[in-house]
Amino acid sequence: MAFKIAIDAGHGLSTPGKRVDKALDKNQTREWTLNDRVARYLVEAAKQYENTETLRVDDTTGKKDISLSKRCRAANNRGADVYISCHHNAGIKLGAGGGIVAFCYKTGTKAAEYRDEIYAACIAAGGLKGNRNNPTPEKDYYVLVNTKMPAVLMEYGFMDSRTDAPVILTDAYAKLVGYATMAG
Repeated sequence: MAFKIAIDAGHGLSTPGKRVDKALDKNQTREWTLNDRVARYLVEAAKQYENTETLRVDDTTGKKDISLSKRCRAANNRGADVYISCHHNAGIKLGAGGGIVAFCYKTGTKAAEYRDEIYAACIAAGGLKGNRNNPTPEKDYYVLVNTKMPAVLMEYGFMDSRTDAPVILTDAYAKLVGYATMAG
């Protein structure tokens, strides 16, 4: 029986806001573009493992922002074993802080085990540990609460951080954390 991984690339391409700050990227790369790169590398990495299947529950073109309820329903109906939601954060306001943040719904669960392993693997691979005082918090985000399987929401860096933006804009970083997420 295959181990099934449901994956989403955060927001749709046209979700308002959700882009790298113009002061850090003249193209204002959309969050979906960054999320999709990581998700595609996660899918690629999964192919190295026997009996592993992936299911993208978002629109892989980014043109349609699939509702969170439809994403969760697709993962639940497919009987996924784990749900990974790929994101990039904001809130540093051109500061130097940032780093990776990994969320799950409750500590002491299988989701928390996955979250902690994925976080550690991504820090080791990508190096964006940052200065967050709680890089692995609990949250009641929709995809974490409304999936039947363990779910993790990853923020792979801050789009408005002077430290993170130059790193997260690179394809090399996306590949490192995509593969690290699978390894975790």
